[in-house]
Amino acid sequence: MPDLYDVAAIGNAIVDVIAPCEDAFLIENGLDKGAMMLVDPAQSAALYSKMRQAVEASGGSAANTIAGLASFGGRGAFMGKVADDELGRTFARDMRAIGARFENAPLTGGPATAVSMINVTPDAQRTMCTYLGASVEFTDTDVDRETVEAAQIVYLEGYLFDAEAARRAFAKAAALAHGAGRKIALTLSDSFVVERHRGGLLGFIETQVDLLFANEAELLALFETTDFDEACQQLLYKCDLAAITRSEKGSVILAKGATLHIPAEPVEKIVDTTGAGDQYAAGFMFGLSQGRSYEDCGRLASLAAAEVISHYGPRPQVSLKDLAASKGL
Repeated sequence: MPDLYDVAAIGNAIVDVIAPCEDAFLIENGLDKGAMMLVDPAQSAALYSKMRQAVEASGGSAANTIAGLASFGGRGAFMGKVADDELGRTFARDMRAIGARFENAPLTGGPATAVSMINVTPDAQRTMCTYLGASVEFTDTDVDRETVEAAQIVYLEGYLFDAEAARRAFAKAAALAHGAGRKIALTLSDSFVVERHRGGLLGFIETQVDLLFANEAELLALFETTDFDEACQQLLYKCDLAAITRSEKGSVILAKGATLHIPAEPVEKIVDTTGAGDQYAAGFMFGLSQGRSYEDCGRLASLAAAEVISHYGPRPQVSLKDLAASKGL
């Protein structure tokens, strides 16, 4: 089958609500700074009523990555579940507007479209309270065989590991992808996800994952260590290729026989770190799909991450294709 897509992603279809806040707001509302916690509809509504004026945008980690891929000029597809409601229709329109394929039928008679309340402190750290709603209703029947088999890379969002049905969807996607000679990429998403599902994730990484994305905290949680170098060595026994982000320290690309250190792209002012990892993955996979070197992939990834943390919102506000060209990439 021809390569119709550079990346096809499976993830939570979420509308993000992003607002600035002070650290005191987090303390007053019992929120763990920098983490993602799951909330029910009542908790979500209560928090929304207390937040400052917010920016609302279609989001979800893997969907944000596809938006970044499209900004580079890549061809993307997204699989996720929304409800048959206004937010669900908005999400679908937004994905199609960037040129991404999104054809999953909306859920009827069930929970509403997912929403993530994101409070950003002055140090640009984001604290997320997410109502998963319809997104957790994604099952293996929502995995489109033709889309998976036509994508160079199938990208899986670690947040979905919380749902048993979604884990079955991951298994189906991996089987289809590898059967068609495609690659499976996984992002760990959050250290709390890792702590809840360490055993399952390690098994999945070792047997199914060709490319792993993680930040330093997630990697350390995966191997229950505080030694970064030791965790990297352990990961090389599990996975042939990995990209580990380390905030201002840049990132480390681990491959069989090579370890590359990629510096962080300079940013005049960090405004909001929401979407940094998502856009890093977008740049890396875009470069990989175009046959670029691992170093170039890392530089494209760092560039995309730097762009998104310079403003509110988890998706690029300029053309990443043009930005890369201006940097000689």
